[in-house]
Amino acid sequence: MQSLMDHPLIDRVKIIFKIGPIFFFLIGATSSVVAASDSKYDFYGFVQLDAIYDFDRMDPAWKDSLRPSKIPVSCPGDPGCGSDGETIFSVRQTRFGVAASIPTELGELKTRLEFELFGVGSDEGKTTPRLRHAYGELGNFLAGQTWSTFMDIDVFPNSIEYWGPPSMIFWRNMQIRWTPWRNEQSHVAVALESPSSAVDDGKLDGISPTLSVTGKEKYPDLTAHWHSRTDWGYFQLAGIVRAIGYENTAVANGEPSGTETGYGINLSGNYKVGNNGTIKAQLAWGKGIASYFNDGGIDLAPDASLLQPEVLPILGWLLFYDHSWNQKWSSSIGWAMAEQDNSAGQTNTAFKSSQYGLVNLLHYPAKNVMFGGELQYGEYEQNDGVTASDTRVQFSAKYSF
Repeated sequence: MQSLMDHPLIDRVKIIFKIGPIFFFLIGATSSVVAASDSKYDFYGFVQLDAIYDFDRMDPAWKDSLRPSKIPVSCPGDPGCGSDGETIFSVRQTRFGVAASIPTELGELKTRLEFELFGVGSDEGKTTPRLRHAYGELGNFLAGQTWSTFMDIDVFPNSIEYWGPPSMIFWRNMQIRWTPWRNEQSHVAVALESPSSAVDDGKLDGISPTLSVTGKEKYPDLTAHWHSRTDWGYFQLAGIVRAIGYENTAVANGEPSGTETGYGINLSGNYKVGNNGTIKAQLAWGKGIASYFNDGGIDLAPDASLLQPEVLPILGWLLFYDHSWNQKWSSSIGWAMAEQDNSAGQTNTAFKSSQYGLVNLLHYPAKNVMFGGELQYGEYEQNDGVTASDTRVQFSAKYSF
């Protein structure tokens, strides 16, 4: 018998309680525009419907997106195993937010609060409010949650698929950022960011069930980038250094425990092709930086002896081309790949690599309106070489405000 708390009506009530305070906040902010005429507020967002036909299968909790690491491999056994072919409708990409610009005695204060409806974590698979951005910026200092200083959001292709290239450095992180140098052509930024370690027990699970090695966030991540804009586009060089902590939570003293050093670089940029085209590219490499990748990978895993931790290298690249045919039509085409060097102490089912590609045709019949179709492909490979793929067709309707 279905529990009352599992009834669909209860889920809708939960969403109302989650989203209600947000709308009250927006209403309050609107009222303050009248009271503070020098302040500026911008309410923005869009409503988007995605209609997808999946020729293969995806983990049911992730069927609204093409996330390669969620493609079922070990069938039967993996979530999503079953007959191929599925139709999916989703409004989870829908987004809403408010940005404010407020004068102060120290200069202009900029703030942003933004949500979408794509639940992850404990809300995995649900259509529910999810925080994207929540930050304030005054002068050269920023504090809150927004794009990591190690990433470059402008290399994301002009696509309608939600998740995006798995190899992209993509992380909205809580941080304190300082921008000591900024002009019209370039800027330099440095940040301390919230740490998050992806630690793999590997084969230890089968040898010692009482051993539970997890990540330990003792020190913040240090990130920085230099961004330079020219007539042909822009170039960005970013770096990261981090302390990847681990401990055994199954025992009182936490042993084994320790900290390993992770580091990496991220080269990215946009390059203009004529008057209507843009090449978007990124090349990222490092050890212990998989947490900053859009999908897949582990920061730390046991070595062959199962006694020592090993920081795992990972490489990711993407190359996309966006083209505007005219004011009404555009297309994007490209490919991306991420690959990790596994340790000898990892299991056969550990993440090894992922690939992702798409081609689309998008139409803009009126201002703030977009309709489009897209062909998508994803592939996932485990440590033992077993692979699985997924091919999809997606049509989306997007109405911006």
